[in-house]
Amino acid sequence: MELPHLGKHCSKTDCNKLDFLPIKCDACTLLFCDEHYNYTSHNCPNAYKKDNQVPVCPLCNKPIPVGKGLHPDFVVGAHIDTDCQSDPAKSRRKVFTNKCAYRRCKTKEIIPVVCNECSMNFCLRHRHPTDHACEGKGARRRWIFEAQASISNRVQGI
Repeated sequence: MELPHLGKHCSKTDCNKLDFLPIKCDACTLLFCDEHYNYTSHNCPNAYKKDNQVPVCPLCNKPIPVGKGLHPDFVVGAHIDTDCQSDPAKSRRKVFTNKCAYRRCKTKEIIPVVCNECSMNFCLRHRHPTDHACEGKGARRRWIFEAQASISNRVQGI
């Protein structure tokens, strides 16, 4: 070698090739030649930190971004339940989501029917203020308070 002081040797012990343009591994920060800079070729111990894969929705074939620390299966499942635009995903979603706020009424409507007085959602049977004994804005506050009280009673075991 005419210029041994220039360049760096490959960090792989089997190779030790003098390279004038060595490549630094972004996972383990060691220098390698052009043959051993891949994670698999030098058995990089930190390769798992750089292994970022983007799952694809099986229904709409769109990539789903997954944040750090999140499990891809849960993120894809949430996408199918909320954002997926494919026909099978839309048919799985709930159509009737507007539950009546009248006591002991379990009716659900396709569209929301909101009372102008108390701003609560009701079914078609209880939509008029006289049908659900509307008391205006105070009724909503009292309904929220009663719901919180029943939840705390269940938690306490009463």
